Amino acid sequence: MAAPKSLFAFVLLVCSTLSAAAQDRARVVAVNYPLQYFAERLLGDTADVLFPVPADVDPSFWRPGIADISLIQEADLILLNGAGFATWIDRVSLPRSRVVQTSAAIEDQFIVTESITHSHGDGGEHSHEGLAAYTWLDPVLAIAQAEAVAAAINARGIAPQAEVNDRLDALRADLEMLDETATVALEGANTVPMIATHPRYQYFAHRYDLSISALEWEAGAAPSDTELADLETLVAKTGAKIILWEAEPPAAAIDAATALGLQSVIFPPMAQSDGNGTYLEALTTSIEALSAAVTP
Repeated sequence: MAAPKSLFAFVLLVCSTLSAAAQDRARVVAVNYPLQYFAERLLGDTADVLFPVPADVDPSFWRPGIADISLIQEADLILLNGAGFATWIDRVSLPRSRVVQTSAAIEDQFIVTESITHSHGDGGEHSHEGLAAYTWLDPVLAIAQAEAVAAAINARGIAPQAEVNDRLDALRADLEMLDETATVALEGANTVPMIATHPRYQYFAHRYDLSISALEWEAGAAPSDTELADLETLVAKTGAKIILWEAEPPAAAIDAATALGLQSVIFPPMAQSDGNGTYLEALTTSIEALSAAVTP
């Protein structure tokens, strides 16, 4: 009797293994938080969406390790942002059939910038690629990227197409509402010169006709005396009334800006989640804060 029982156990084990394999979820990798958010909205619980960049690292200049590269290469879908975002992709071999450049349809709307070489923390020197990369700060461009993600999911059969399309409709409506909210909230704001602590906001400024000059400060760090002198010079040159901070700086930095007549607005550009809400919630909060700052 032992042999039949062993055979029965073996059959059960094989069936269990096959069942587990059949239930394996597709894996999608995104190079920034907005693309992760779009993919999660579109996929629901039908796939795992991974954003492998550590929370304390700028994903624009992240350097993946061997394990990270293996994880990315094995993904069913790899979502790239385009416009020079995520410099590591030029040094890693990726499976072309699974790579999607989500900004391909909006390349004619890319904003060209000056090439600037500088450093971020201990990440070494790097150069901006001559293109503004934070496309998702324009909700209209974000819609195009979300549509590209949905098309890629549907083309690969990662989730039921009808469900993906319904979710895309909902996501598109949310982004259209975000755009409408910003358009109303920032009406007339083009008369208020602003300074950003880093050149992240080009697409946002272009969409809402804002005048934003940029510095090259480290996000969340205390500015040096030299940087504060540069700020004072830029305030005198532009007549700026508002300063946009990528991340909450030390209180002394806020005080120094206030002394120069600047009202501070914390405006995370959302390449990483700031932990204070979803992409939509965080941008809505930033827009509301900016609107309050420009309202007399």
